Amino acid sequence: MSDKKETIHWKIEGMTCANCALTISNYLKKQGAAQIQVNPVSNELICEISSDESFKTQLKKGIGQLGYRVQQELDTTRSISDKEPMNQYLIYLLCCAPFTLLLLLHMFHEWLNMHWLMNPYVQLGLSVPVYSIGMYYFGRSAVVSLRNGMPNMNVLITIGATAAFSYSLYGTLIGQGAEYLFYETAATIITLVFLGNYLEDASIQHTQRALKKLAKSQKVMANMIAFDDKHEEQIFQVENTALRVGDLLLIKSGEQVPADCKILWGDATVNEGIITGESLPITKKQKDTLIGGSLLQDGTVKAQVTAAAKDSALANIVNLVKQAQGEKPPVQQMADKISAVFVPVVLGIALITFLANWFVLHQFTEALMRSIAVLVIACPCAMGLATPAAIAVGLGRAARNGVLFRNAKSLELFKNIKQAVFDKTGTLTTGKFTLAGFQIQANSLSEAAFKSLVYSLERYSNHPIAVCIAGEWKTKEEYRWAEIEEVKGLGMRAKDQEGNEYIAGSYAAAAAFTTDSSHNVYVLKNNQLLGWVDVKDELREESSHIIQYLKARGIKTVLLSGDRKEKCRVIAEQLGIDEVMAEKRPEEKLKIIEELNQAMPTAMIGDGINDAPALARATIGISLSEASQIAVQTADVVLMNHGLKNLPLSLGLGRHTYITIRQNLFWAFFYNIIAIPIAAFGFLTPTFGALVMGMSDVVLAINSVRLFVKKVT
Repeated sequence: MSDKKETIHWKIEGMTCANCALTISNYLKKQGAAQIQVNPVSNELICEISSDESFKTQLKKGIGQLGYRVQQELDTTRSISDKEPMNQYLIYLLCCAPFTLLLLLHMFHEWLNMHWLMNPYVQLGLSVPVYSIGMYYFGRSAVVSLRNGMPNMNVLITIGATAAFSYSLYGTLIGQGAEYLFYETAATIITLVFLGNYLEDASIQHTQRALKKLAKSQKVMANMIAFDDKHEEQIFQVENTALRVGDLLLIKSGEQVPADCKILWGDATVNEGIITGESLPITKKQKDTLIGGSLLQDGTVKAQVTAAAKDSALANIVNLVKQAQGEKPPVQQMADKISAVFVPVVLGIALITFLANWFVLHQFTEALMRSIAVLVIACPCAMGLATPAAIAVGLGRAARNGVLFRNAKSLELFKNIKQAVFDKTGTLTTGKFTLAGFQIQANSLSEAAFKSLVYSLERYSNHPIAVCIAGEWKTKEEYRWAEIEEVKGLGMRAKDQEGNEYIAGSYAAAAAFTTDSSHNVYVLKNNQLLGWVDVKDELREESSHIIQYLKARGIKTVLLSGDRKEKCRVIAEQLGIDEVMAEKRPEEKLKIIEELNQAMPTAMIGDGINDAPALARATIGISLSEASQIAVQTADVVLMNHGLKNLPLSLGLGRHTYITIRQNLFWAFFYNIIAIPIAAFGFLTPTFGALVMGMSDVVLAINSVRLFVKKVT
């Protein structure tokens, strides 16, 4: 077997409940798979396995032997078809319903003058097709689940329907069919469960609508630019899935951007709402990037592809949301443990119900009907779907509004957050600096040489201040370095060919040479101060509102920055931040976050390279989409709308998704605790029990769907 690993993404057919997902997950663990996520809501499997093709074939065969089927290998660049196949439960329902309705008419045979319906052999003929379809679906699944040692709810349906059908068949064969006519019970159980499954499936798929909308936006036609033998420009259309890095595109007004790309010519007004949740259009010009899936509202541009469709920002968002939907937060663990033993417990209760009623009532038929009612009214699915349904909606709404959760655990952890720690530059401020001034020490360098030196150092950094300076002082007369590195919390450090050491960094680098800590960047050569550079930054317009929102909800706010105390205090006073911790290096930030976490659950909001360790260590790390790549990759939550405005939404969705999960779990447990005793004491028929069981999951799905419109901020 190959040591090389790859991540597979498969669509699984035949999963009907959380037990199915657990069965597949356990099988994959035994086969050595890692990072396993089986989503019973979307019927998708994501895991890490050996890249050996024969091993993949073996896994598919093994999943097939469990009673499921790998329907397709999903490609992130494929959109969900506009014309989806008919729901399998609806097909079974339409096949069973006519026969079941005829069987139910026997209860009105005198009024309808249809006495022939009372003939046991007529009822047998009508029930056989329904029972056969039911056993083809429920029976096969039940047998496989029993063979795997993880009985699912189809075991209950199969036993209940088979008991009613067999009892009626026995009466028919011994010539006492009139006293044993329960064919309609068997048929109705099967038909109503198909109805319930269809309604549940339709409701659950509705929870995926936000993700489907994103996925549908991935596959579009692109105007590709090519050149013929005469070097004349030719335009032809291709699917964006065929685009590769470096391809040239023509994108016109009103068209969807087919892939992540950089503008080479032209400018345009772009709506990035599908990615960021921000409906206001933004202006893009030469050298700006366009996100695949966004809409060019006005203008025409020529652009170069920077990422293939499968690696685009939109594809990554869809993948991350799908992975997060497949995860289980801690609150689901108890429900999973109960679900694993639920079916055997219900079988035991049904047996006790049968024996107790038979000995007490001395009526075999009544005892059998009550035990069947117990079997068909019990619903382990509700416990298994309580969390996935709510998470699917919560993450879907978040993605639609420009909030990307990397894992489902973050949704639950938000409920505990008691304090929020903010970085300053690029988080509370815009991070778009402008030069405010500079000063060169006497007899050190000329102005041109000083600017060239600072540019040569800062051009290698992604820090917003460095980007600002490098952009303003760009020159061809740059220094050539023998070595250069960015030191977190300090700045840029380099050596030239002669061994001279240069630094462009914070006050920490120059503290031994000056007591003036009021400047942004200090420039040194061989431990001699050459000069300094000042820049100015603006607060984000939403920063004040965000701080007040958090304080109104009892969340303590902290400013944690590597910047100077004076500047941090001014900003804290402007915004009303509770506590200031300034002039902190990355390792100090990390230690502070560890201490704050021990005191109370803490959210860290940052955007720079020096924030990455603290983001990883916080209870929840939150990053902005324009942050450094390492900060985005480290964070649990990414705000995609170029600012903090969706921070209240992410907090609110986290809390309300957890509330919805608790409501769903309460309903699942409450329903089973109440429904099973009612059935055992004969207060409802098996037919009504099957209907109620089907509706229980629908109630759960509807409660989850409320998250789409529920006010969470």
